[in-house]
Parts: sequence; structure tokens; C-alpha cells
Amino acid sequence: MSLLFTPPPVDGRVPPAPAPQQAPHVVRDDAEAIEIAHRLAAVFAEDAAVRERERRLPWAELETFSASGLWGITVPREYGGAGVSNTTLAEVIAIISAADGSLGQIPQNHFYALEVLRVGGTASQKAFFYARALAGERFGNALAEIGHKDFRRRTRLTQDGDGFRIDGKKFYCTGALYAHWIPTLVVAEDAGREVTWLAFVPRTAAGVTVTDDWDGFGQRVTGSGSVSFDNVRVEADWVVPFLASFERPTTIGPVAQLMHAAIDLGIGRGALAATLPFLRDHARPWIDARVERATDDPLTLHHLGEVHVRLRAAEALVRHAGRITDAAQQAPDERTVAEASVAVAAARALTTTASLLAGTRLFELGGTSATLDNRGLDRFWRNARTHTLHDPVRWKYHAVGNFHLNHTLPPRHGAI
Repeated sequence: MSLLFTPPPVDGRVPPAPAPQQAPHVVRDDAEAIEIAHRLAAVFAEDAAVRERERRLPWAELETFSASGLWGITVPREYGGAGVSNTTLAEVIAIISAADGSLGQIPQNHFYALEVLRVGGTASQKAFFYARALAGERFGNALAEIGHKDFRRRTRLTQDGDGFRIDGKKFYCTGALYAHWIPTLVVAEDAGREVTWLAFVPRTAAGVTVTDDWDGFGQRVTGSGSVSFDNVRVEADWVVPFLASFERPTTIGPVAQLMHAAIDLGIGRGALAATLPFLRDHARPWIDARVERATDDPLTLHHLGEVHVRLRAAEALVRHAGRITDAAQQAPDERTVAEASVAVAAARALTTTASLLAGTRLFELGGTSATLDNRGLDRFWRNARTHTLHDPVRWKYHAVGNFHLNHTLPPRHGAI
């Protein structure tokens, strides 16, 4: 792949991604999406450990990923996409995440933005941005802000003739570094109250600065750094209602959280897949002298069986949550959306513990050899530990328990 796809950072500031060189493949249906994901995962897995160890940003891999058409699979059929189910979306993300957890997470906010657009966008906004997605353009994010104890957003949207201007700073901007558009949450005054919007900002717009300052010990090449907006001009048609989308029952929250569950599920699968050949091919001393091989050790078999069972259970919950979310998208109301949120919360709870267990068992069963840096096996635990902290899993259990015991519907927001 040409160095055209590896923009060099300047003081941490990263130039925009180049425009797509050709129109991507258009995925026909769910089955093709799964088949393409498996094919890409086999390629992405080859250098995943090197990318993670050297923090080599995956520009070339993302171009291949985009060209495959997978970034357009949630575009509804009436707009030219495959309109795949949420179950398929989750499985695609899990497949890619098993090969490379960072590559599995990077498109999460892209699909999130498309779901916000589906729920709150006008017909003309959908037609425009869906076409951009099908043309291979990537949407990142600039949602979170840090440093404020009141948790209020400071990024402002102000009127500027027939458009708007944006000023503010964001962090944890996964995908923004590689994006062509950076959807960002902004607040504006409307009839005496603050209203939140999602503004789609071109990455090349004057005043946009993306800084590669993400230094987490896991998910190291997600590029989840910071973005600043300095008097950035956006068109009125690029601004979509956000808070209003949560004032009624919608599946924005469940879809977002389902993708996070899929990322953790995939990382866990990857850890288990790495454990099996490692144990078959590498000897280690055993406490019980009667056991000659790792494959004969009863405790090893017990631990592997436990990981397998937990991952299969997590997989079943993710698929169940996908089906419930699909149903809620077709008929959204207070009850169906709440059921989707609770089902996804259960999946998130189990994928968290299952992925962490899989990474931990890889260390325990592989011994010291599994920790050698040149093997890169530590990335599974580091990636799972980092990503599972995205939002507190303890509140997932709370939501599930409160729903089943007290019939209390969970709140509507992007973290449940």
C-alpha cells in the first residue's frame, strides 16, 4: 500500500485522511457481510501484534476495510445499502475484533453516527450522508469532554448566517484521526434552554485540529486522541438533532452498546484462539510429574473449558440482544426499547467478564513464555481491560436487576 495512506504526524497533529481512491464494494446482504469480515480478519490478524507493539497506525488496513464495503452495511436498503440486522453488525465487529481489537473498535462511532442519522435526520440528510458512507467516507467522533465536574458540554454551536460555527475541545475521539467526517456533540441556546445536536464536521474544514495524543496501554492504535474546533464553519444541513432522539424511545443506546459488547466478545475469541495453538506447541514444566503435556493436564482442560463456555454464553447473549434490538427498531416504544437496553446490558456484562477471563487464562496457562514481548499475546488482555472500561459494567447489572425486580425501565442514553 502506498505511503499516501500513512500521513505523518506533526507535533502530534495528524493531517486529514486522503479521499477514497475508488468507490467501495457494495455489500448485498447479511451473509456476504459475514463472509467479507472473515476474509479481512485473516489478513488483519497477520500483523496485529506488530501494529499493537509498535503503535503502527493502521492506515493501509483501514483503506482495505473501507473498500470492502463493510462500513456501509447499516445503510438502509432504500438508500442503496444492505440494511443488515444488528445481529450481523455485531458479528462483523466481533470477527474483526478477534483479529485486531483496535480495528474492530474504530468503526463503532461510524455506525453510531449512522444510527443517530437514521433516527433523527431528515430525508435529505439521510440521502446525503448515507451516500457519503457508501462512497467510502469514514465518520469518526468527537463526543466526550473532560475536565468539567458538572459533566456539561462546553462545545458551542452558534448561528452564522445560513450556517453555524463550532468552538470547543473533545477527547477520547475514537476514529476521528482516520475520519473524513467528525460527528461532534454541540450545545446551542434555543428558546432559553440548551439543546444538544450532532454536527457532522468535515475533517478538512478550517479550524479542525486532530491530535494523536491517545496513550492508553490497550487498544493502542484506535487513534482515540483529541479534537479541537476553532471557529469551524458547518452547513445547517450537517446538523442533526441529538438530545431530541432520546426524548422518545429509540434504539440509539442499545445499538451503541451492542457494538461495544461485540468488540469485547471478539477480543475474547481472539485470546482463546491464541491460547490453543500456544498450549499445543509450547511445553512448560508441570507441578504434577505424571502429566507430560499441557493437553493432558486436567486443570488446563478445566480452565480452557470454562473460557469456552463463558464465551459461548456471551456470544448467545450478544445474538439475543441483536434480535431484540432489531425488533425494537421495527416497533420502537417504551417497552421494546427498554427490553433492548436490558438485553444489551446483559450482553455487555457477560462479554466484559468473558473477555477478561480469556486474556487472563492465556497468561496463566501459557506461563512466562506467554508474556514475552515478541509474541504479542499480552495485547488481548490489555485490549479487553482497556475497552471494558468504556462505561461502568456495574451499572449494567443494576439496570438488569432493576428491570426484572421492580419493572423499572432503564434511562434512555448512549450508555445503556
